[in-house]
Amino acid sequence: VTKSVKLSRKIKVVCACGNGAAGAFAPDALRAMGAEVIEMDTNLDYNFPKYNPNPEDHEMLVSMGQAVKEHGADICVGFDGDGDRCGVVDDKGEEIFADKIGLLLARDLSKLHKNATFVVDVKSTGLYKTDPVLKENGVTVDYFKTGHSYIKRRTTELDALAGFEKSGHMFFRKPYGYGYDDALVAAAAVLQMLDRNPGRSLSDLKADLGDAWTSLTMSPHCDDEKKYDIVDQVVADYQALGKSGGEILGRKIVDVNAINGARVTLDDGSWVLVRASSNKPELVVVVESMQGEDDMRALFRNEVKPRLAKFDSVGSYNQEI
Repeated sequence: VTKSVKLSRKIKVVCACGNGAAGAFAPDALRAMGAEVIEMDTNLDYNFPKYNPNPEDHEMLVSMGQAVKEHGADICVGFDGDGDRCGVVDDKGEEIFADKIGLLLARDLSKLHKNATFVVDVKSTGLYKTDPVLKENGVTVDYFKTGHSYIKRRTTELDALAGFEKSGHMFFRKPYGYGYDDALVAAAAVLQMLDRNPGRSLSDLKADLGDAWTSLTMSPHCDDEKKYDIVDQVVADYQALGKSGGEILGRKIVDVNAINGARVTLDDGSWVLVRASSNKPELVVVVESMQGEDDMRALFRNEVKPRLAKFDSVGSYNQEI
């Protein structure tokens, strides 16, 4: 990895490893790329004394943000326990979730690889479909099943340049990687993106993205024996609504992606997702609005929640917006 990455300028990087496996190699690898590295929780300790080494975990992200501010760093890259997922905090100490990092990378790489294909999971932001840079560079975006094994396979099947999963798994194919999820390769790609944009911070690059208000992931209880039948019915209902010219909160349905539940896209780019959890007796609900936070809440409270409430087998949510 380090042989193919040589930064042209110093980038100050906080390397957060959560006392996981990446602590054994990530700091030295980033230095070999030319980064100035501040180590954070890099001693290996299987008790994980500080926090859960998970770049989606709030406690870890807060610690990463604090370290960026303390050291005046350009970026913090956080690794999960086994080093296959990468999380990112910008120069202002604010987290950038993996689907948005994927979008930034797709914008950057598409300038070097015209007409490239990228794969993202169905929980990822709809900005991939509306982004003007991706359109200008002829990018094809394929929304596929959530799950790192699905995204990895799909990325290879489509000969895509990269695949991004919202959980932080990123799959880069040649010339950047070999198609598997390696957080060090992902971190290198982010640093190279910064290197190609001198004079611009990561927060500057993030500000170039369109506005989208995305909910947290909400999961109502639903027994394993019933959840797939309920999702099938929800898919059928949304497909019928779309074919009949029906609307959701005054907007036409332009697409119902049924590859992994129902991801229903509206004419302004907003979307709702209902799918079955692959490993828990739950459904998974995510909504995203291109209009604002109030509209995001309305998509859940006035559309998805009452629709699912029609099913007796759908129980209480783990959290709601």
